[in-house]
Amino acid sequence: MAGVQPPPFRSLDDFLLSSARFAVPDVRDLDRWNNRIINNLLYYQSNYLLFALGCLLLVGYFQPFQLFVGAVVVTLLFLGFVWAAENQAPIRRFRRNHPSVCVLVILVASYLFISVLGGVAVFLFGIAFPILMVLVHASVRLRSLKNKLENKLESIGLKRTPMGLLLEALGQEQEAGS
Repeated sequence: MAGVQPPPFRSLDDFLLSSARFAVPDVRDLDRWNNRIINNLLYYQSNYLLFALGCLLLVGYFQPFQLFVGAVVVTLLFLGFVWAAENQAPIRRFRRNHPSVCVLVILVASYLFISVLGGVAVFLFGIAFPILMVLVHASVRLRSLKNKLENKLESIGLKRTPMGLLLEALGQEQEAGS
């Protein structure tokens, strides 16, 4: 984790308001759509983290124990998946070839474990809802020149960020910045 720099918060104007440009992605070109999502995740990661924390705090205020159980389950499943992908070649290949399926498997497995333990609504609103909103924003937000420049610095290794490390753990490091 040495050398990891937290990225700056992007202005609300750049993130959502007047200077922000949005467009529905071309679902026929999945590589381009995936590239847009990854680059927006890298560029707006501080804003996404703040949004997710706000949702978690709101849900945690009303259902603290269920939120804690949900967070523990998702974290353990994610860490187990990363460990398995690093130690098992077939899982590593599957992760690289089907990253969306892997994230979906983690979320579905988390949902199943939490539904057995209770707290389904807490999971849906406290964890899955912020992830859904982040992915929707990353999908429809068009990239700016500043966004592209920041992503190039991340991709050539001059700058390391928490989202870059997370995407690397999910097998998406070769996609970032392209």
